[in-house]
Amino acid sequence: MVDWILSQPFALAVALLTLVAAVRSQCTYWLGRAVRAGVIRGARAERLRSAKANAAIARLERWGWPLIPVSFLTVGIQTATHLSAGLVGWRWPRYTAAASIGWVLWGTVYAAGGLAVFSAIAAFATDSPMLAVAILKVAAIIAVVVVFSRSKRLRDAVMRALNQVTASKATPASAEKASGS
Repeated sequence: MVDWILSQPFALAVALLTLVAAVRSQCTYWLGRAVRAGVIRGARAERLRSAKANAAIARLERWGWPLIPVSFLTVGIQTATHLSAGLVGWRWPRYTAAASIGWVLWGTVYAAGGLAVFSAIAAFATDSPMLAVAILKVAAIIAVVVVFSRSKRLRDAVMRALNQVTASKATPASAEKASGS
């Protein structure tokens, strides 16, 4: 299939790959919407309908749309991004408008050589499976180290912020009682 697509004229290859990206992202988005519909009918409905949750979704709709087309240029977060758009309830027209930019980007990148790179990686993994596994293990270890180091920094920052908030909420009367005066 890859060879057939790459053998087509460039414009046709871009169109075919754009269509593939469109179908895949729309299916993923609607899967997220289906999950959201089940959650909203469940026990967590009040939490999802809170003013805070609605404000977060509105901010995501207003500022988060660039994430959708950019996700098409990444490896590993496309599905999560499109599923999340459905889970948070992005309106379909807005999601589709943002995604359509990404569809064309993805189709163009892959038609221009992205599929050839993928084919080369697959051939390398077939020729040297042990080396490919070793490279994946090293990459996984690096990813785990990066995630946990960032998580610790984030956790520490959140704890400092919470401590500052709780310290600033102390009233003068409670501060006097704590100091013993």
